[in-house]
Amino acid sequence: MLVLTIWPLFALICLGFVLRRSGFPEAGFWPAAERVNYFILFPALLVASLADAPVRDPALLRLGGAAVATVVAAAALLALLRAVRPMPAARFGPVVQGTVRFNTYLGLAITASLLGSGGFERAAVYLAISVPVVNLLSIMALSEGSILRTPRLVIRAVARNPLILACVTGLVLSVTGIGLPFGADRFLQLVGQGSLPLGLLCVGAALRPAALRHDLPALAGTGAIRLLAMPMLAALVARGIGLEPEEALVLVIFSAIPTAPTAYVLTRQLNGDGTLMAGLVTSQTLASVLTLPVVLIVFGS
Repeated sequence: MLVLTIWPLFALICLGFVLRRSGFPEAGFWPAAERVNYFILFPALLVASLADAPVRDPALLRLGGAAVATVVAAAALLALLRAVRPMPAARFGPVVQGTVRFNTYLGLAITASLLGSGGFERAAVYLAISVPVVNLLSIMALSEGSILRTPRLVIRAVARNPLILACVTGLVLSVTGIGLPFGADRFLQLVGQGSLPLGLLCVGAALRPAALRHDLPALAGTGAIRLLAMPMLAALVARGIGLEPEEALVLVIFSAIPTAPTAYVLTRQLNGDGTLMAGLVTSQTLASVLTLPVVLIVFGS
């Protein structure tokens, strides 16, 4: 049953890869599709999901705390590893992103498939808490310094991130009780309906198999940490905090999915190792076809 639930999602990723390689639609379609999805469709989906979510539910608050604990603990362990085996920020940044960042489209799609609309709300809360933290850690790792050295960069990244802005908007609408009146909820739901399938197609289109020829040890090691060690850490955190089964499953799912394709863009912007980052995105996406069902069977239960 789990395989039957997941395989259509990976089939969309494969379809995006095939379409991109075949040249249909034209090459300019994919960057435009990514921008429309990133700045319009997906933010609309997040606002619609969060506006009526029970964000004051203690279970959801614990999920937010567990998300931060898992991500920060993983980043701290990587920092300790770097102290033992030094590496420049250009490489450390991709390794951190390959460990703590996640493919939002795939995570939401899997969560919705397994848990329905309730899972979607839980996943939206997870994103509202973890997306700012993950972006902050990624910028710090790539910029070779603490937040005190890059305040403008951090503020600008947060202020311009449509996912963070959408999460904040949705949380404000939920906490204040305003919600989405006068049919605005239906409008945003319609706008956001195409976000996940389009996002998965774009994930496939962004895969770069040529990048797999470089840094195989780094790709394998970071992939093992992301796809196997991270869900194990998430399961331990979920048990330690005492999450409800649904919240624990959301935490495990977002810890077991591959890293985000958008990590490549940030890496290039901050002069990181773009080839390594592209390899991490591609290798983890391909490997997760095998690891994700196993992880969900073992830890998801």
